[in-house]
Amino acid sequence: MGLDLGSKRIGVAVSDELGWTAQGVTVIKRDQSSSWLSQLDDLMDQYQVAKLVVGLPRNMDGSIGARGIDCQEIAEELKRRYQLPVELWDERLSTTAVERTLIAADVSRKKRKTVIDQMAASWILQGYLDAQGGK
Repeated sequence: MGLDLGSKRIGVAVSDELGWTAQGVTVIKRDQSSSWLSQLDDLMDQYQVAKLVVGLPRNMDGSIGARGIDCQEIAEELKRRYQLPVELWDERLSTTAVERTLIAADVSRKKRKTVIDQMAASWILQGYLDAQGGK
């Protein structure tokens, strides 16, 4: 399962059983309560997740800023919570690339806002899967 962790929304994507393709499945609204974690619990069960891939936002120079540190902390929390491997994956420009794709496809601004996080999660997970060579 791939996660694009934002401050307000979390995009979620899953792979096929062979680990070749990523598909966006939903967006979870992230708030200060832990209700988003219970929604993630349900998805983890539903898709029988064996590994999490969390997008790690880096600055263009490769350094990690405040958002990246937040993602690292959440990744550690998820590792403890689910007792599963959690991989951090460089997500630089993933949201920008997805937005450009949606603009090129003439998707309205309103519709882009509803799908961009889910598509970014799919982009992150697909990059990870491609680097693994379908393993």
